[in-house]
Amino acid sequence: MDTSSSLLLFSFFFFIIIVIFNKINGLRSSPATKKLKDYHVISHSHGPNIIFVNRRVMYGRVFKSHIFGTATIVSTDAEVNRAVLQSDSTAFVPFYPKTVRELMGKSSILLINGSLHRRFHGLVGSFLKSPLLKAQIVRDMHRFLSESMDLWSEDQPVLLQDVSKTVAFKVLAKALISVEKGEELEELKKEFENFISGLMSLPINFPGTQLHRSLQAKKNMVKQVERIIEGKIRSAKNKEEDGTVIAKDVVDVLLKDSSEYLTHNLIANNMIDMMIPGHDSVPVLITLAVKFLSDSPAALNLLTEENMKLKSLKELTGEPLYWNDYLSLPFTQKVITETLRMGNVIIGVMRKAMKDVEIKGYVIPKGWCFLAYFRSVHLDKLYYDSPYKFNPWRWQERDMNTSSFSPFGGGQRLCPGLDLARLEASIFLHHLVTRFRWIAEEDTIINFPTVHMKNKLPIWIKRI
Repeated sequence: MDTSSSLLLFSFFFFIIIVIFNKINGLRSSPATKKLKDYHVISHSHGPNIIFVNRRVMYGRVFKSHIFGTATIVSTDAEVNRAVLQSDSTAFVPFYPKTVRELMGKSSILLINGSLHRRFHGLVGSFLKSPLLKAQIVRDMHRFLSESMDLWSEDQPVLLQDVSKTVAFKVLAKALISVEKGEELEELKKEFENFISGLMSLPINFPGTQLHRSLQAKKNMVKQVERIIEGKIRSAKNKEEDGTVIAKDVVDVLLKDSSEYLTHNLIANNMIDMMIPGHDSVPVLITLAVKFLSDSPAALNLLTEENMKLKSLKELTGEPLYWNDYLSLPFTQKVITETLRMGNVIIGVMRKAMKDVEIKGYVIPKGWCFLAYFRSVHLDKLYYDSPYKFNPWRWQERDMNTSSFSPFGGGQRLCPGLDLARLEASIFLHHLVTRFRWIAEEDTIINFPTVHMKNKLPIWIKRI
């Protein structure tokens, strides 16, 4: 599945080294070919989009390249990307660099295909979309944000990227394995930091290397989650006698399934993989939204007005805020959509062709990799007017369900947590604009190796 974690894994590695060989050319059946001299390209801070923009101008929207030492078809064509992502495993399967494959393991949901993948994706997706979990997310976000924001000082800047990362990780750990505080959470977070550091390491595994340390960290986390699973099983036996077994997290959902393939070890390993969104994708979405709003007073004013009206209405009626209240804020959702388009938290995904596949006249050979490069599509003037301008109003009459907008992947591996990402961002923005006014310090968006703010987006707040 193209969960946020699977998409992020690609982002961690993409552009560490891109080697573009000679004989790079368009793929349409034609006797004409264009050649380019050999050269190496190593991406730096502000992003490699210009590299593929140049290739697109020279060779068309779909062209040949080599990435991670693998022959690759790069697509900046929205329709081609969509066709590939909607294909089943007989045509394309996920592709990840060697280090990622070692860290994830063969049983990772990011790598498996077929009936087990469909079963896992269906169970997790249904739970993540459930009103029960969304209600829990609202309660948890409110509590964690209140605990954090109550401590914010007007005398020193708040590092928004760090705050959003801490809150998002707590929310996700609670949703996955019901860990939310104390030494257990701190131990998990410490080991997770060691684990995720290895996603950008060289594929060299012996004592002293980052990959080795990361593998050890994952083993420790798996043991911790397996202990949690054992405790849940013991507790469930007692509750079964009372008839009160209710799934409170993803582990509970998977344990209730009767499939013999969903072993405790497989579940534990995949819970670690699914923690990656809480470390980067959701926090970066929140941080970029605040950055873009800080640079766009008109958008910030309209979003603030919308959220203040909702807060006043709820105070007048005495009702709490429900998850659908947040998701029904029209301009807030447009801001989040535009942030996803411009920010490109997930720059693309890779697949491997299992047979020769022809799409729109382009042939993707068996054994070759395919890169669906979302960033280029989202910033292409063919699809968007003034693509580098933050303009939430563009979504007033524009449909999100098009091939030119795919921030969460697509097809059978569409991220099942997309609604939760929107919900968490909506709640964070609501609390921020209804409690504070702020001035953001000058900061720069860095696109390599992951999207983040150079200085963690310091903001100076003033309580309302």
